[in-house]
Amino acid sequence: MRVTIQNEVTSNSQLSTLNLINVINFKTIIRIIGILLLLETVMFLVCSGVSYYYKDDALPDFWKAAGITAGAGLLMAIFGKGGDRQLTRRDGYVLVSFAWVAFSLFGMLPFYISGYIPNVTDAFFETMSGFSSTGATILNNIESLPHGLLFWRSMTQWIGGLGIIMFTIAVLPIFGVSGLQVFAAEASGPTHDKVHPRIGITAKWIWSIYAGITFILVALLMMGGMGWFDSVCHAFATTGTGGFSTKQASVAYYNSPYIEYVISIFMFISGINFTLLLFFVNRKFKKVIDNAELKWYFWSVVCFTAVIAVILHYTSSMGIEESFRKSLFQVISLHTSTGFATDDYMLWTPVLWGLLTIIMVIGACAGSTTGGLKCIRMVILAKVSRNEFKHILHPNAVLPIRVNKQVISPFIVSTVLAFCFLYLIIIVVSVLLMMGMGIGFLESIGCVISSIGNMGPGLGETGPAYSWSALPDAAKWLLSFLMLLGRLELFTILLLFTPGFWKRN
Repeated sequence: MRVTIQNEVTSNSQLSTLNLINVINFKTIIRIIGILLLLETVMFLVCSGVSYYYKDDALPDFWKAAGITAGAGLLMAIFGKGGDRQLTRRDGYVLVSFAWVAFSLFGMLPFYISGYIPNVTDAFFETMSGFSSTGATILNNIESLPHGLLFWRSMTQWIGGLGIIMFTIAVLPIFGVSGLQVFAAEASGPTHDKVHPRIGITAKWIWSIYAGITFILVALLMMGGMGWFDSVCHAFATTGTGGFSTKQASVAYYNSPYIEYVISIFMFISGINFTLLLFFVNRKFKKVIDNAELKWYFWSVVCFTAVIAVILHYTSSMGIEESFRKSLFQVISLHTSTGFATDDYMLWTPVLWGLLTIIMVIGACAGSTTGGLKCIRMVILAKVSRNEFKHILHPNAVLPIRVNKQVISPFIVSTVLAFCFLYLIIIVVSVLLMMGMGIGFLESIGCVISSIGNMGPGLGETGPAYSWSALPDAAKWLLSFLMLLGRLELFTILLLFTPGFWKRN
């Protein structure tokens, strides 16, 4: 009898494994991740070139990291041969999630091998913070890092900003694999605009605009007195809305109104939906001007900047221009989840902490490099709330939700409501977990909202003037998970934890 039961258990286990393999196209996923690791190897070699130019001691460490990553990438690419070239929606979610983790695991190698971040937890945290374009750091003396590692920190944010997978779907057609399902899993926001029938061509156009904005910003920063190295690194962190600086004091180090205004403008541009930027380049100005989300984003920045500037002017020693400049920079920095700082806002009057926290939660536009809830969800929630008041007066009225003169389907509305509910629940649970680790209430709220919103600075002793190095390791792993969760818009990751996802339907 025992033998029979054991055979049945073994048979069921083998059948379950076989069904899992049939449901998910693991071979193709492994092959694509292998190819991505080979691309990451190229990035390591580029950074080694920077180390060679500056003759710093990170050069051999980049070679070691490149060798390990290339070896793993080749093995995965070879092992994945023969897989089905058609990706399903499930494959897209698995690929996106695993790719971000793989990139971060191998991306931490230069930090760890060089010994500048000798702790695995800290090295992974710093790398995930980069690739998720969060910008939170455990480093207490950034200037002590060699140029190669500083360049790698900034590059992680530039690559992660628009999305590793957005780049992948631009090159996937070369390997005969469709990128549509990957785009559906990685793209931010409740709706995804297609400006070309072929998603790969759309991705290439968007990457061209992304690179163009970066190049223009580099030139403008150099005109403002920044060296070429700092200009490139800050341009990477600005367009990727990540916030890693080459200076411990962030942008405040330069004490330059010109640089602050230039970075403010480009942070704002990077917070706009990139398909709208594509429409702008193609001279479809009416589509841009009439966009409801862009209007919400613009007026949100204007209103918060005006209110904070007035309060700053009357509660500090700042003049009118300085109050406006500091307010504008910090509002856009947090609205776009960039996280640069020109002042320690924890020294401002406490009411401004609340306003800045609200800005963190809102975020900028969907389809941009930013984090947070996104303005399009705010637009939809506002319209749903308005319709509820109308329903009270007219119970039988049919009141569709319209955005940009198009009716939003009930499916999208329910998705937005579910997303906001999950977002709130995750924040509450995570704050309680952080407090259970002995972290203060203010710091817990700041770290959690900053991580899931991919912001960077937090509140209290994790604010813009501090690093997050004092946090316990368990908190850093939790916050790393929240960074990934927020960057991939919750559902992409949470789906993997549902039993139904892994069953054949």
